[in-house]
Amino acid sequence: MKKNLLAGLIAAIVATSAGAFEPFTIKDIRIEGIQRTEAGTVFSYLPVKVGDTMTNDKASQSIKALFATGFFKDVRMEVEGDVLVVFVEERPAIYTIDFVGLKEFDKDQLKKALRDNGIAEGRIFDRATLERAEQELKRQYLSRGKYAVAITTTTTPLERNRVAINFNIDEGDAASIKQINLVGVTAFPEKDLLALFQLRTPNWISWYTKSDQYSRQKLAADLESLRSHYLNRGYLEFNIDSTQVSISPDKKDIYITVSVSEGERYAVSSVKLAGDLLLPEDELRRLVKVKSGEVFSREKLNETTKAISDRLGAQGYAFANVNAAPEVDKEKRQVAFTIFVDPGKRVYVRRINITGNTKTRDEVIRQEMRQVEGAWYDADKVQLSKQRVDKTNYFSEVNVETPPVPGTTDQVDVNVAVTEKNTGNISLGAGFSSSEKLILSGSISQANLFGSGKFASLSLNTGKINRVLAFSYTDPYFTVDGVSQGFDIYHRRTDPTSLSVGQYKSVSGGGGFRWGFPIGEKESLSFGVGLDRTSLEIFNDSPQRYKDFVRQFDHSNISLPVTVGWASDGRDSILYPSKGTYQRITFEVAPPPGDLTYYRLNYQFQRFVPLGKDLTLYLGGEAAYGDGLRGEELPFFKNFFGGGIGSVRGYETASLGPRDVLANGTLSRERLGGNRKIAGTAEVLFPMPGIGLDKSFRLGVFLDAGQIWGKETNTQEAGPIRFSSGISAVWHSPMGPLKFSVAAPLNKQDGDKVQSFQFQMGQTF
Repeated sequence: MKKNLLAGLIAAIVATSAGAFEPFTIKDIRIEGIQRTEAGTVFSYLPVKVGDTMTNDKASQSIKALFATGFFKDVRMEVEGDVLVVFVEERPAIYTIDFVGLKEFDKDQLKKALRDNGIAEGRIFDRATLERAEQELKRQYLSRGKYAVAITTTTTPLERNRVAINFNIDEGDAASIKQINLVGVTAFPEKDLLALFQLRTPNWISWYTKSDQYSRQKLAADLESLRSHYLNRGYLEFNIDSTQVSISPDKKDIYITVSVSEGERYAVSSVKLAGDLLLPEDELRRLVKVKSGEVFSREKLNETTKAISDRLGAQGYAFANVNAAPEVDKEKRQVAFTIFVDPGKRVYVRRINITGNTKTRDEVIRQEMRQVEGAWYDADKVQLSKQRVDKTNYFSEVNVETPPVPGTTDQVDVNVAVTEKNTGNISLGAGFSSSEKLILSGSISQANLFGSGKFASLSLNTGKINRVLAFSYTDPYFTVDGVSQGFDIYHRRTDPTSLSVGQYKSVSGGGGFRWGFPIGEKESLSFGVGLDRTSLEIFNDSPQRYKDFVRQFDHSNISLPVTVGWASDGRDSILYPSKGTYQRITFEVAPPPGDLTYYRLNYQFQRFVPLGKDLTLYLGGEAAYGDGLRGEELPFFKNFFGGGIGSVRGYETASLGPRDVLANGTLSRERLGGNRKIAGTAEVLFPMPGIGLDKSFRLGVFLDAGQIWGKETNTQEAGPIRFSSGISAVWHSPMGPLKFSVAAPLNKQDGDKVQSFQFQMGQTF
């Protein structure tokens, strides 16, 4: 706006001075003063050309047009006979941009941000734009707690009307929150209220969480958490009176003071339903979470209005309006609610529109949609569709809107806007565990192959016990009904000689095809067939039964495994579950004509129960059974094992189960594994103290139980089920998941091998 005003003023002044010439016909136009700009560029912006009649108004328009380009800082016009002479003084061009003292930000990313704001090498230099960019850069530093940052910008003139821009930055130290004070709180301990905040004073993990760095957005979220805490516990009149944020003179310490008025605590006296209910009142009553006689809770009230609105939405009433009107009795400290229901008109979906998928095909998204075009609007199906698109993991963001169709009262569109992310991955990594020792891994994968939604990966994993080279391919929608198809090829070397098991080595190679059949939104069936060739190496100190097995079936044998499975996943999250149930049953059988014939049945169970805002009870269990066919034994390398960080913690990996009875009557040191397995865990999970709402850290207090049994003769019985208890920690770090446990056996028996501290770092597969 200022630039246009200045151009207008200059043009008016020039036009006034140009009034000395009489209108004339332009026979030629000459441009003077250009250095970098082409004459043709100037001519293209001039509103006059040779042959036109030049007037004062056209002179003013011409000057305005040239100023509007931003290329020039001065423009004037003169007349020589019938020749129009345009004198220009170009703005300098930016030759280089450099930063001194930059540590907090990446230089290339910063240059890109400046380019988006009009400052880039090769562009026309503008002082006002540079000042705005400097203020934006300073704002970015302030957002990271660098309140002492000092930015000095210098522009150095260069030859050929160019300038070099230099940002000299003294970043200083990040200011940290020294103290947070809550004034006026009496109903709850101040430390409990501060535990609700994301912002907090420095602690041992602040370097990672940055929770000690002030942020206006985080403070606003913390104040809302504080308000919700009171309103959910009956304090209907709670109010935040003021918030003060101050910084010390040296700009290193920040002090936050929040003043509140708690008010009185209210109970609910009654809840009524009114309006056009549409559905039976008893059915809607079951959705009411607020009960008469209970302490008022805004959370339960919101859940009530949302549940009723969603229930009507599932019937096609997309714009149902459900509001709760309170009647406050201050003397009795009670509040009565009347919930008014206005369902509006029933609507149906006209069209599903998908945007943002530049690489992913429309069909990949549409096949996840549970709301269909032309059907009645169903809020549950719309939400389920969003979740399913999000779970494909092809997009960093998925937004779904249901705007009404203009000109109608009974139609909506479903607009799905996605932001694609890179789904290809080339990774190299390393990990370490108390059992596998050093693990090196690498993989090349593409989860959205050519935008088709198909998955392919090539992976390598090497550890002391397991070494795997595998290729995998999956088409999640092999048929339009959602039947998936895939295949796997693998080469695996197993060397468990470092564990407390019978000594042997094996090399397996093979592959197989698999199919998945959805039988519900959360349930699926699977079926697979494969071919496996396993070669065994036995040692002099190997158990006699291993030697007998090799003598009977040779060192190399082939099996034809067939797998059938059922799975149900109702967890609310895969990484950080807090509620829901997961179950899986897998049946594997290797029938004739393979060299080895056997079967194995496995059942897994997980249940997450929220005990509060931060506490989750995890109950897990596993039961497995296997045996041979045609009167044979289960191959020893197909036995089940127990003990370790993934089983009964506190006991060494694979150290549970029966042991061999040697010829002299003594027991071998190695465990044989068995054909029967049982394991269970009860664990209370909670976030790491001092890191606020960050879910990537979890602590747990657990009780583990489990045992392995075999049916072979000449073995010592495994004894009773072993128990252990302890504490655990899981961190989903940038390097991958890290798991730690410190456990103590509760009923250790003679010969048991104990390992109190166990850990696993890095993703193994």
